[in-house]
Amino acid sequence: MAHGPPPSPGQGQQPGWQQQAPWQQPGNNMWQQQPGQQQGQQQGQQPPPQQPGGSGWQQQPQQGGNAPQMPDHTGPVTDEEKTWSLMAYVGQFVVSAVAPAVVYVGKARSPFARRHAVQGLNMSIAAIAVWFVFGLLSLAIGLLIWVPLIFTAVVMFFLVYAGRAANRGEFRRVPSVVAWPLLKK
Repeated sequence: MAHGPPPSPGQGQQPGWQQQAPWQQPGNNMWQQQPGQQQGQQQGQQPPPQQPGGSGWQQQPQQGGNAPQMPDHTGPVTDEEKTWSLMAYVGQFVVSAVAPAVVYVGKARSPFARRHAVQGLNMSIAAIAVWFVFGLLSLAIGLLIWVPLIFTAVVMFFLVYAGRAANRGEFRRVPSVVAWPLLKK
């Protein structure tokens, strides 16, 4: 490797390591914003139209049939959504499938509460079905009464598990053995 002095600057120029970037050079306004112009726009261009009441960062649906997929949950979770989601689980200890059904209908616009209500309703429907089927079968075979009792204990464990997550503003998926995927989120 050859080491030597840096190349000497030309007439009126600074050395290469001290040269200014194009936006720092006097008279070059390619990065400077013109008064009354939004950042990143050229002169003569119109700003993109915004939906009334909406903000500029939201995606517009694409033409051609495929609208962008909405995520399951966006933004921070409000305390009201947490409370409704928690009631979808805790209410089952008192009124079974009625509690998640009320949350499902009452908070249908909240993706967070709806997701919890659907999971709670699926758990409740599964518990009712297990009790009905094995309750009838236990009339013939007495030992089968333990199946719905054990299933109820497992459901109660997962009600507390999912309810704690809902209270923290999170979503924890319950195994499909406990929450049969009958209703979709």
